[in-house]
This record gives sequence, C-alpha cells and structure tokens, in this order.
Amino acid sequence: MEIENVSLAEEKKNTGNELYKIKRYDAALNSYSEAINLCPDVPAYYGNRAATYMMLSDYRSAIRDAKQAIQLDPQFEKGYIRIAKCSLLLGDLIATEQAIKKFIELDPANQALRPELLGLKQLRELNEKAASCYDKKDYRTCLYHCDNAIKIAPASIHYKLLKAECLAMLERFDEAGDIAISIMQSNSTNADAIYVRGLTLYYSDNLDKGLLHFERALQLDPDHKKAKEMRVKAKQLKERKEKGNEMFKGGKFREAHAVYSEALALDPLNKDINSKLYYNRALVNSRLGNIRDAITDCTCALEINDKYMKPLLQRAKLHYSLENFEESVKDYEKALKYEKTMEIKNLLKDAKLQLKKSKRKDYYKILGVPKNATEDEIKKAYRKRALVHHPDRHANATEAEKKEQEKKFKEVGEAYTVLSDANKKSRYDNGCDIEDLEQSGDIDPQQMFRQFFQFQGADGGFGGGFGGAGGCGGGGGGNNFTFRFG
Repeated sequence: MEIENVSLAEEKKNTGNELYKIKRYDAALNSYSEAINLCPDVPAYYGNRAATYMMLSDYRSAIRDAKQAIQLDPQFEKGYIRIAKCSLLLGDLIATEQAIKKFIELDPANQALRPELLGLKQLRELNEKAASCYDKKDYRTCLYHCDNAIKIAPASIHYKLLKAECLAMLERFDEAGDIAISIMQSNSTNADAIYVRGLTLYYSDNLDKGLLHFERALQLDPDHKKAKEMRVKAKQLKERKEKGNEMFKGGKFREAHAVYSEALALDPLNKDINSKLYYNRALVNSRLGNIRDAITDCTCALEINDKYMKPLLQRAKLHYSLENFEESVKDYEKALKYEKTMEIKNLLKDAKLQLKKSKRKDYYKILGVPKNATEDEIKKAYRKRALVHHPDRHANATEAEKKEQEKKFKEVGEAYTVLSDANKKSRYDNGCDIEDLEQSGDIDPQQMFRQFFQFQGADGGFGGGFGGAGGCGGGGGGNNFTFRFG
C-alpha cells in the first residue's frame, strides 16, 4: 500500500509539473496537494507547491511550504531561495536576511540569491529613509520612499499602509482609503489598516466614523499608540464642536467663541472641520459686533475651502455692512459662479448699486445732513455751508485756498440743487448717475446763492440784495442790500 502511495504521489507531482508549465497554477496546486496527502514527508512536493503559491502571489503560504520542506531536509536549497524571495516581496527584512545567510552557508559559490541580496540592501536603505521622513512629518518625501520600497516589496502590507497614511496626511483621502479598505477586505482584523481608514474619515469631516475606527483598532491592539492619540483628539474635537453649537443656539456667544477657539487649536491639520469651526466663530463674532474679526474668520474658512458657500456669502454680507462694497461685489460674483440662484443675483445687484452710489459725490455728506433729512433741514444746511465756503469770504486767502473754497462752494450748490428737488433726490437715492440729474453739474453757484437768499428774504429770512467782495454796500431796498460775513 505504501509503495502504491509513493507511485501515485509521483504521478500527482508529475501532473502538477505539467500543469505548472502551462501556467494552470490552481490545478497544479491541487495536484501537488494530493501528492503531499499521499506522501507528506517528501520535501520536493512542498517545494513545488511553494513555487506554485508564489505564482499565485500567495507568498505566506509559499513560505509555510518552503519551511516545511526545510524542516524535512535542512539541505533543501530551493526552500531557502523561495523563503528569501517571498520574504523580500513581503518586505520582511529580517526573514529575507536569515534565509540568504543560511543559503550562502550551504552553497557559498551559488549566486542564485544575488538579486535578493541587492534588493535587501536597497529596501533597508529605503526603510530607514522613510522612517526618518515620517518622524519629521515630511510625508511627501516619505511617500516617495514608500513607492520605491513597494517596487521591491509589492506584497508588503507595512509599506502600503505607510503610504496610505502619508496620502491621508497629504489630503489624498480617496487614495488612502482605497488602500486601507483593500487590506481590510483581505484581513478584517488588521489594526493598522483600520486606523488608517479612520484617519481618512476623520480628516474628511466624518468625526463619528473616524472615532469608531480608532476605537476598533484599539480593541484589536490595545497598545496601538497612534490610534490612542487620534481617539483622544477626535473625542475632544467632537465634544467642543457640539458644545460650541449648543452655546451658540442658546445665545451664549462669548462662551461659544471661547469653545470654538479651543476646538480650532486642537488639530490644525483637520482642515474640513476647521473650515466649519471658522465659519461658526464668524457667526459668533457677527453677533458680538466684532465684524472685522468675523470677516477674518470667513477668510480663514475660505482659505481652506474656497468653494464653501456659507462663509463666502457671510463675508459678502459683512463687507456690505461696513460699506466695503467692492469686496462685497467680488464675493457675490464668486458665489454666483458656484450657485446661480435668484437670491444671490439680487444680492449682487444691490451690492453693485451701492458700489456705484459710493463712488459718486455724497451730497448728504457735503451738506452734513442725514439721508432722511427734511426739506427744511436741507435748506438750513445749505445756508450754513454756502456761507462758510462763499468765495467772498476767502478773498484774502492764498490762490490754492481760494480754488479749494470755490470747489466746495460749487459742490454745496450741486448738493442743494439735487436734494432740494424731490424728483432728483429720489433718483439720486436710487443710484442714478449724477450726470443724468438734469444740469446738476452745470449750475451757476453764485446765481443760485443769490436766488436762495432773495427767496429767504421774501419769506422773512435775509432781506434785500447782496453786496460785493468784503460784504459792504448801501443799505437800500430792492435787490441791492448789504450782507456782511462774520
């Protein structure tokens, strides 16, 4: 019976060899397994199956079979070759070095593992460089070394996860998540993969799921240092954000400001969460009357995410409130590119109108009256300003001063011409260009001044006419009277 088993096992091995040659590796694997079941003490059967596992990229199973072959025959050189090759592909520096060392002891002249010896040296150097860059938080360079290491050790879980972690820290969350998920699918208890997946969620504004992954990693590996640190950070950030929101809703704005500020200091790298915290604090600053601080917070949020509509619209509104209409228009124009809504169109239209109005002469300011001034208040203001800036009053001034006062006297006349006319005033208030306000720029300020005071005289204000420079003249009636500047 034993002889029959040996004969049948050889047949199975030979069948496996033929299948291996034509690259039918799954079928070859079955044949070698059948041979092993028949004769479990033949090193060559394990060696052949190890080679087949290698072709199927199942390097751990290949190592297991190669080790079994060596255990049966410590002189089985192919076993050490396959262990060295597989260990290098898996990125296991120690196992690769040990297998190469043992092989060289058996056959010093054999150069079969020369490529692996070179690869081991390169991988060790890359490993040291990657670790050094990671410690310095130079994730971009660390990623570069990881990619080169993976070329030598494409089956290394360690380098893949280190690469994924670097990608996460470089905000390439989708790529990092794909690597972590792929490893989790083949090994659901890999704490490192679960931790990295947690990072991608945490940094993508999904605090709750990120926290769950950090806790799961710690269940599998209670000493996982990085998972411990991130769990604490995630919990603190979640708690402060929620507390700040609660205080804001309760009208406790100063307390909310303090809590949001604490949250922002926890993790500067969590940009998605921080952009929302900056916006929330901007709302708090707005309620506290800290408008410029609120604008700064909106700007910080937009520096993180320039398409974040809430702080963009809020900043536009705040600029508007400070009469920074140019900035307000810029923000509304940008917002309209992202969301073409009627509301934003109307806000932009209004901001443009206010910008246009802000660039005109401010007739209310020239007369020194509020925008809701009555007709009588406008008349009184004109009387006062016209007397202050009338050229006769500055007859003895320098030429530069005379020109300045003449300019102001003319502007006072323009202002009165528009604001004393209900129709023109309405059009001015609605943003109509000054040039369109019938002859507002072509008035004769002296004539208007004389007419105004003649009219006021008829109403019991100033009587008579108006004298020349210096304010001296006869004391007669009619249109010639004496008026003296103080």
